[in-house]
Amino acid sequence: MSTEETPAPRSLAEALRARDDASLAALLRTRPDLITPVPTDLTQLATRAGTRASVVRALERLDRFTLQTAQALAVAPDPAAYDDLLALLAGDAADPAVTAALPRALTVLREQALVWGGTDRLRLVRTARELLAPSPQHPSPTGLGPTVAEATAGMSPGRVQEIVAAAGLTSTHDAVSAVASLTSLFTDRKRMAALLDSASPDSVDVLRRLVWGPPYGQITAEPAAHLRWLLDRGLLLPTAPGTVVLPREVALHLRGGRAHRSTEPLPPGVEPAATHRPQVVDNAAAGQAYTALATVEELLKDWDEGGPAVLRAGGLSVRDLKRTAVALDVTEPVAAFWVELAYAAGLLASDGEADERYAATPAYDEWLEWPSAQRWARLAEAWLTATRTPGVIGGRDTKDRTLSALGPGLDRSAAPEVRHRVLALLAALPEGTSPTVESVLARLHWERPTRGPQQDREGDEELRTRLARWTLAEAESLGVTGRGALSAQGRALLGAPAAPQKPAEPTGPGDKLPVHHHDHHQSHSHTLEPLSPSEQAVASATAARLLTPLLPEPLDHVLLQADLTAVAPGPLKRPLADMLGVLADVESKGGATVYRFTPGSVRRALDAGRSASDLHDFLTAHSRTPVPQPLAYLIDDVARRHGHLRIGAASAYVRCDDDAVLSEILADKRSANLRLRRLAPTVLAAQTDPGSLLDGLRSMGFAPAAESAEGDVLITRAHAHRTPPRTAPDPVPDGPPAPDTTLLSAAIRAIRAGDLASTTPRKPTETPAANGDLPRTSPAETLATMQAAVMTGEAVWIGYVNAEGAASQRVIAPIRVEGGFVTAYDHTADEVRTYPLHRVTGVAELADDQP
Repeated sequence: MSTEETPAPRSLAEALRARDDASLAALLRTRPDLITPVPTDLTQLATRAGTRASVVRALERLDRFTLQTAQALAVAPDPAAYDDLLALLAGDAADPAVTAALPRALTVLREQALVWGGTDRLRLVRTARELLAPSPQHPSPTGLGPTVAEATAGMSPGRVQEIVAAAGLTSTHDAVSAVASLTSLFTDRKRMAALLDSASPDSVDVLRRLVWGPPYGQITAEPAAHLRWLLDRGLLLPTAPGTVVLPREVALHLRGGRAHRSTEPLPPGVEPAATHRPQVVDNAAAGQAYTALATVEELLKDWDEGGPAVLRAGGLSVRDLKRTAVALDVTEPVAAFWVELAYAAGLLASDGEADERYAATPAYDEWLEWPSAQRWARLAEAWLTATRTPGVIGGRDTKDRTLSALGPGLDRSAAPEVRHRVLALLAALPEGTSPTVESVLARLHWERPTRGPQQDREGDEELRTRLARWTLAEAESLGVTGRGALSAQGRALLGAPAAPQKPAEPTGPGDKLPVHHHDHHQSHSHTLEPLSPSEQAVASATAARLLTPLLPEPLDHVLLQADLTAVAPGPLKRPLADMLGVLADVESKGGATVYRFTPGSVRRALDAGRSASDLHDFLTAHSRTPVPQPLAYLIDDVARRHGHLRIGAASAYVRCDDDAVLSEILADKRSANLRLRRLAPTVLAAQTDPGSLLDGLRSMGFAPAAESAEGDVLITRAHAHRTPPRTAPDPVPDGPPAPDTTLLSAAIRAIRAGDLASTTPRKPTETPAANGDLPRTSPAETLATMQAAVMTGEAVWIGYVNAEGAASQRVIAPIRVEGGFVTAYDHTADEVRTYPLHRVTGVAELADDQP
């Protein structure tokens, strides 16, 4: 590659101008904040790329070695040669791994417009240099201090000459040359080694304590002899009264030329914890997937008739979360995960009524009708892309308020990225292999090292680390993984290729498995990018298809037993499960579910509109064993008494054709709190509402039925309460979304056109331009120039003010001038447009050497 034909860029804007469209597209895709809004030209793009917020965001997305490269450039001379940068990273030992990895890291920095210039004049963007360079207020991650020139900037010339003389150097006539002489000494390895050989062990020990940072130390007004020796020779330089610093050149000599104590050019390997047969992993994951479906169904069935109330500030109360955990027989954090998952999938929401409560949505009824594998895919896809993070529930927000389930403040925009990356690392392992948690965390920390304190208020661990831990646990609970290894359906959910069958040969330190050095910031078969919505839909369908044969087939029968129980040896078909859930109470769950029939459960079925004969026919049709006599008697006995008493609204009343039954109720001490009185031989009035009266009489052993104002028996049906149609919560994006191909193409075309308009040379005009702006021309001059351009077919440069008063510069090729309008091909907009001539502020011909 020849560098002689292309002059070195003098600015970042010139470097961007030399890029092709593919390179600009890669920059805008990696740093989408640069395209919001679209810059008018490449100069504005370069300016935006150097703003503090944008640079901070870009730096936070670099891997450890690329960030170390940027940090080394920040302490290197500006500009720096490639060899100088390599020396800072590889050290005197010239680490071959660093030598091999540096070109890639430098390419990433160039692509992201953080570094520009040729290999002999590498420049870090000024803002990045300010952020990464050492200063007393912001120590560098390298642990280096200021250079000799920086540390002596405020020192008197006489003192500088004293240091030069004490170091054995020839005195100079000015401070600048004296500092240069001292710097030359400290960067000369042989002369520096000879100088340190003459130092006492105590002096050398002081230097070694400061060498890896922090480089600042405290001294007294009368320093000891070994400190005085260092101060006299400039090996320590004063920065403030009582404070000294180790100059950068001295530290680099003691470090063997390395800017970092530990340079990490290669990502750490993901270590295997255990290996299982793929079938074992898939079956274990399928079992967890079935449990996940059953848990979500149980949760929403429990909330079917109106769930917990919504707190005033939003979310579930601690008491309601505890009650939900007891109902699901799980811990509170696990219950919070299932509640949030149902919410993220759009199956659960608040009803929006005055007495606001949580309930299932209409989408839940539709979801119940889907095949089991498709229902699981809906949950898994919602989990993968959700930014709401159940793990932070119970912590405190920035205003010291408790974070509650389903409440505000749970979104963590980094969650989808971390989940995807953790699963991608698992996908790159051999099939059936589970990783150690520590190695996954170490790999993620290398790929996105923390810059500064980023701990959440909920704990001491960095947020991304805790997100990774939660991902591994939640993936196992959901059935995306089985026994810690990624399942076939989990791999399909990511759109991942087939798993490697055996470990590859190690290619560097820390490599154990074939994931490791090529799946980050490089185009490689193991690189897994998040899928678009359409691609994710296809991947979810594939995952559901793989899961289908692993889930048990729903059964259409139960086994009735003489102890008033029924055993379901597996999952039941929907109509059977729904009816049995009304007719009996669940006593135990597991591989088989045990239901118990009680007077209350039978009465519940009768309240739902079923007759005794309906219940007998139902049990006979769905039992593989004869209906036991005790169960038949129970149904007939409850049905005989059901509806014998009638309750309506007085506040409430009880009526019964048998006045002896009403007398029995009045005589019962347990009815005292109902405050009943007889209105007629067959009617009692109560000073309580019908619901409380109904519950009170049932607790006394009676089986009353509610009736309407017309005297008809009210049938209470289960699963009646639903919210209005609700959409699932939208994820909170982590910054501007990545632009699609169409937007990128349009943006680059607009930037190129704007850049052409702002940089194209113009012919000199009689009216000079003010501050480089377009010269003003009279209407007659404008018209004449336009007409001449039509005849010659040449392009011209114009200033234009639109109807809103916004001024812009454009390069146009006039086609026709008539009726006060000019029709021209607009290079800026890349289309033919018509402009009123009275809105053209000025026009100039382009230079002759322009196309």
